[in-house]
Amino acid sequence: MEKTNQDFTHVTADTAVSSVINNPAFNGFGQFIFPIKNCIDKYDSNMRIGNINSLLPYHNNYVNANTTVNVINYFLDEVKSGKTIFYNFYSDTQRQNDKNKESTGLFFFRGNPGAPFAVICAGGGFSYVGSIHESFPYTIELSKKGYNAFSIEYRVGGGGQAATEDLAAVISFIFKTAAELDIGVNNYSVWGASAGAKITANVGSNGVQAYGGDDVQKPCVVIMQYGNSGYTRDDPPTFAVVGESDSFSSFMKERMNNLKNLGIDTEFHIYKDVRHGFGLGIGTSAEGWINDAVKFWEKHIL
Repeated sequence: MEKTNQDFTHVTADTAVSSVINNPAFNGFGQFIFPIKNCIDKYDSNMRIGNINSLLPYHNNYVNANTTVNVINYFLDEVKSGKTIFYNFYSDTQRQNDKNKESTGLFFFRGNPGAPFAVICAGGGFSYVGSIHESFPYTIELSKKGYNAFSIEYRVGGGGQAATEDLAAVISFIFKTAAELDIGVNNYSVWGASAGAKITANVGSNGVQAYGGDDVQKPCVVIMQYGNSGYTRDDPPTFAVVGESDSFSSFMKERMNNLKNLGIDTEFHIYKDVRHGFGLGIGTSAEGWINDAVKFWEKHIL
């Protein structure tokens, strides 16, 4: 589909969601920018960017219109500059043999050549993938800090087995294409929020190969946002954050204490007057947590 200069016009909070999804600039991946497919009953063609809260029921208290607008405009600028920002990590044959894999994909935002990479997995209760709130903004921040950052669109449904297999496939894909993408494969990190934290914890605990991926090293750190309770004595160093008013806070505190008692390096933050799904935490006591997470990761980059 041919693109015109008009296709790269910046959006505002009053721009229709449908015009973003169908923008020729986003051909092939516009459907992944908002969780339309899995929240179709909450979507109408007149919805504006500033009113996407209903599409993210686990996050609606914290969805920030300015952040959303900035993400989409960043996408537009990247594509306009000629950069490829979306990849299919499953082959055409794999996607044809399993139609559910057609709902997957990988967004990529470049950092410095050869720099380590991060893969970020948004939450959504395995009913949708809330990337617009809980991973795209993070990948952009990490890219600006010089790191290569990926945001995964994984399969929903079930308890996360398919999603974890998708994460393993993504990490394998990144290792295979590292030279082409000009990224470093050592000292990579995996980030996840809520449901996304469960799949990152799975890979951190058990490795990529355990979920059908290649025999590559584990992540050097796991960054977890209001996430998983399971762990092993072989877990990587782990950074975790949660809101004090989140029901996840008690078991996360216990998990992190258990890791610490095993001699695993940890850092844990609980934020006052914050609930579940806070994303970047803009306007809350959690704002700035992503900078602390990066410092923790950098501590473990050899």
